[in-house]
Amino acid sequence: MSSKYGFDFSEIAVKRIYTQPDKPTIIFLHDSLGCIELWRDFPEKMSQETGFNVLVYDRQGYGKSCSFIYEKRDKQYLDLEADILNDLMAYWGLNDAILFGHSDGGTIALIMAAKYPEKVKAVITEGCHIFVDDLTIKGINAAVYQYENSNLRERIARYHGDKTEMIYKLWVDTWREPSYSDWSIEKLLPNITCPTLVIQGYEDEFGTEAQVDGIVNAIQNLGEKWMIEGVGHNPHKEVPELVLEKSKKFLKNI
Repeated sequence: MSSKYGFDFSEIAVKRIYTQPDKPTIIFLHDSLGCIELWRDFPEKMSQETGFNVLVYDRQGYGKSCSFIYEKRDKQYLDLEADILNDLMAYWGLNDAILFGHSDGGTIALIMAAKYPEKVKAVITEGCHIFVDDLTIKGINAAVYQYENSNLRERIARYHGDKTEMIYKLWVDTWREPSYSDWSIEKLLPNITCPTLVIQGYEDEFGTEAQVDGIVNAIQNLGEKWMIEGVGHNPHKEVPELVLEKSKKFLKNI
């Protein structure tokens, strides 16, 4: 099915794990350098723990999906990803879903829940951003150093192949663009009407606790804050069993 976004929805790589047709579906949304494979076995374990269906996909330009059709991102590129997800859900035959988003994926989940509340039962985010803070840029600058002075480039290329340079360039250039410094989704957040679990490690190298507080304060009694001691930007990789347990408890009434 061709789309208004310049690519065919059939070119989007998808992995589905089914339990029962009457159970909810959890959609996993990867980070700015991620893909299906980099979730490892976490989605499978989430399905086992909850009994829910799971869908994981590579966004356009990532992993095994089609390449980007642009060389520079619009300032609202995460809004666009939420719009694409809305249409992809229709293509996949999903009327509503639970969204589990990491980093950029978490921001997309929040935007999706704010713009299309009827499509989202619940949201779980890890290390997501609702505005640009100094630690975000510091973390990206550190990643740039690693990309240029370590084997990070080769490690990313294992999953993204010839799309690697574009993925890296778009991520770095967008967030370090001076005009992006005032980007924020804070005005959207009060439109969220579903339960939302906001996860972040105290040692997250890409965002401060203010990101978490901004989300929870904006959606008030719908938001649950969970900060984890000794954990950085990837809680589902660093302490997977803790995240699975917390997510299962959060989702038990969904």
